[in-house]
Amino acid sequence: MQEKTLCRVCGGLVREFVDFGRQPMADAFVEPGQLADDFVYRLAVGVCAVCSMAQLIEEVPNELMFHEEYPYRSSGSAVMRAHFAQIARQFMDRELRGPDPLIVEIGSNDGIMLNTIASAGLRHVGVEPCDNLARLAERNGLSVVNRYFGQETAERIAAEHGSADVIFSANTFSHISDVDGVMRGIDALLSKTGVFVFEDPYLLDIVDQTSFDQIYDEHVYFFAAKSISALAARYGFELVDAERLAVHGGEVRYSIARAGVRPPTPSVQALIAMEDLRGLTDEATLRRFAVNTARRRDELVDVLHGLKARGKTIVGYGATAKSATVLNYCGIGPGLLDFICDSTPAKQGRYTPGSHIPVRAPEHFVEARPDYALMLAWNHASEIMEKESWFTEGGGRWIRYVPEVSLI
Repeated sequence: MQEKTLCRVCGGLVREFVDFGRQPMADAFVEPGQLADDFVYRLAVGVCAVCSMAQLIEEVPNELMFHEEYPYRSSGSAVMRAHFAQIARQFMDRELRGPDPLIVEIGSNDGIMLNTIASAGLRHVGVEPCDNLARLAERNGLSVVNRYFGQETAERIAAEHGSADVIFSANTFSHISDVDGVMRGIDALLSKTGVFVFEDPYLLDIVDQTSFDQIYDEHVYFFAAKSISALAARYGFELVDAERLAVHGGEVRYSIARAGVRPPTPSVQALIAMEDLRGLTDEATLRRFAVNTARRRDELVDVLHGLKARGKTIVGYGATAKSATVLNYCGIGPGLLDFICDSTPAKQGRYTPGSHIPVRAPEHFVEARPDYALMLAWNHASEIMEKESWFTEGGGRWIRYVPEVSLI
């Protein structure tokens, strides 16, 4: 009999709705000669019957995922560089206008957002647990604390720098299983009138697009306005704004403040009402997502096998963290994809986790001139297709699987 899973947020019973089987860590790219060393765990997701928080059933220890060789760089995309410059300017225009304001970023990565803040001469602190990223940001002149964010870290920052007017996090809060530690840290560090702003993948977009590859080890939670509202209330906070974003395949930028300090915008109740109307966390909705996921897998595999049977060459584009889920769940290996090109130097010359497909620099894409390319970095598709316009102009075709399997 399967052991019951309890919610990490409220302790309620978690109902499992999709299981991707044994999976490797999404960013554990393998060096030649180490192909038998993949760490695996069961990748499955459930939803809490009490607070409606969607979450992983099992989790991978933080120290295995976030370390000095963590490969992801937020600044690798021109779209994301513009996105973070925009939110930094918005903070400066709306929130950081008092005397000597302070902004703290949880999971500051290579400093892509804080660069704009620092250039304006404003006080800032990045909190980044990955040694390599923290050092990189520091070399660029940023103030960074090389630790995980929690109550102790927050209290240290508050003692040294004072209260924060803004605490920001992008694609990081959903990675942290210890929400209690984070929220207690927010409480210790945020000023009485301050705001905690974070953006993460939106559960509704994942369900609507069947973007099942948004589910991997680093994403412990899959947020929605209703579950975030319940989470905030548990710690004396209130969800005061919720803005849908197009980046990363669909996210929401949530803003929470101390209860009663800021009036919630109409978008908060509008989003919660839509989630209720759609039955977002109802069992039937989530079971349908699981069925659609299996169907999408079968369709994609059929297309790839069909092309290979016709003697076509296929490569992958973008050795993303999310690609680990689609490659391993679909059983896609080097027999179907000759290689995957990626612009991240730390991934080049290695093999994808679990599926063991070689990762090469984008120049190899030009040299190989394949017939087809599987768009694994589909959330950056427009940027990539513009960059690689020669590919379709020369007769090549992209294979998409979000929002549906299609050839472009």
